[in-house]
Amino acid sequence: MMRLDGQRVLFYLSLALAVLLLLLPLPAALRPLRPWWPALVLVYWVLEAPGRVGLATAFLTGLAADLLAGTLLGDQALRLTVVVFLALRFRARLRFFPMTQQALALLLLLANDALLRWLIRVVSGVPLPPPLAWAAPLAGAALWPFVFLLLDALRARLRLREP
Repeated sequence: MMRLDGQRVLFYLSLALAVLLLLLPLPAALRPLRPWWPALVLVYWVLEAPGRVGLATAFLTGLAADLLAGTLLGDQALRLTVVVFLALRFRARLRFFPMTQQALALLLLLANDALLRWLIRVVSGVPLPPPLAWAAPLAGAALWPFVFLLLDALRARLRLREP
């Protein structure tokens, strides 16, 4: 029987929680500012445990998010795959940036994602997001230090408990 270690459980639970946070109801005025939780969590895991996250993980997480949210099938899957690809590509640099520079780099990744989301919607004929949705990358970048520190603290606590 395969033993699940705490790090693996934390990885899967954090991804599941990130996808479920997309379904959290928000007031209509705040919906366009919703941070893209799966991207934040996957970028954390790319930086801290790159062997655990690959393009297939990003694609499957995005596909699950598409199915649960009822959005255009493959939309979030493609976008998450691009974000993870770029994070993996620049991991060596991003990992050693201070937190403020990491947040700025994440802002660029999320802005690239917002542009890709806009292009997908134009091509597919789905209604475009409101102009305020371009501020969502700012919300994600602002939350990055909290997400990073929370997941890092949980990982450290699990490392201390494991024999």
